[in-house]
Amino acid sequence: MTTTSLVTGGAGFIGSHVAATLLADGHEVVVLDDLSGGVRENVPDGARFVEGSVCDHDLVNRLFAQGRIDHVFHLAAYAAEGLSHFIRRFNYTNNVIGSVNLINASVTSGSVRRFVFTSSIAVYGAGQLPMREDMIPAPEDPYGIAKYAVEQDLRASHEMFGLPYVIFRPHNVYGERQNIGDRYRNVIGIFMNQIMRGEPLTVFGDGEQSRAFSYIDDVAIPIARSISVPEAVNETFNIGGDHPYTLNELVGAVGRAMGVTPEVQHLPARNEVVHAYSSHEKARKVFGDREHVGLAEGLARMAAWASARGPQEPTRFEGVEVVENMPPSWRELV
Repeated sequence: MTTTSLVTGGAGFIGSHVAATLLADGHEVVVLDDLSGGVRENVPDGARFVEGSVCDHDLVNRLFAQGRIDHVFHLAAYAAEGLSHFIRRFNYTNNVIGSVNLINASVTSGSVRRFVFTSSIAVYGAGQLPMREDMIPAPEDPYGIAKYAVEQDLRASHEMFGLPYVIFRPHNVYGERQNIGDRYRNVIGIFMNQIMRGEPLTVFGDGEQSRAFSYIDDVAIPIARSISVPEAVNETFNIGGDHPYTLNELVGAVGRAMGVTPEVQHLPARNEVVHAYSSHEKARKVFGDREHVGLAEGLARMAAWASARGPQEPTRFEGVEVVENMPPSWRELV
């Protein structure tokens, strides 16, 4: 029997890849996206597109009333850890209230067989390396707090209503269809756009902060196919790249992928988790040990896509709520 999956944020980066994988696997797909971060052209052919926000609970309820929804893949979010300190109301409205609207509708419909939520390793905070699912989360920014709140609500909804869920905590995802014009998040996209615009690569602090970068296929494909894995039900998984790189190392790697030796401009350090990478042993045990795309290969694929698309005008977030302690390079845009 063909199943129907609702993919929120399906016109965005990760969501569009999840939707495409579901379609390739024979599922019917409904995409809900307000196009605030994604673009219509990202929605894969064959998906039914509904323009709107998860914050619109009436719209969400109508979607569930229009036809059976078997699986929910909730990827709609504004995923900017650093900026979330300064857009707290926006962050919690979009990332918590929007999620609650979907959970309510899923419970009420009685048809949802699995609610797949894309969280983040931002829930762990600092000083827990490598980050493991059995650690107690201690998020340090409103984005991580919001994600952890939704995780907790899903567990409570399972206990109260029997709603089955799967939680994924990806990190530092990059690849084709990423919004390289976003100046606040996705450092690889920022670097590639700066190179194409003839600008120096901007690095906060000394560049020795480290992250493990995750190519899109290594994240989107397991997320999409998790609904076929019984052992994944009501579990939480870290997912993504294994090997951490400093930003200084990333500068060189992106430069090689783009065929340039980039100039670097160091900006004052901002308040952020310095080192963040996670263990993926649990995911390997449940989903299998599939071969991952290495950083050099992933950057080459993204560079080819970005170069074909061309440089993008950097966007400005218009709804900043707090300016105290904001990085100067961001504050001058307010």
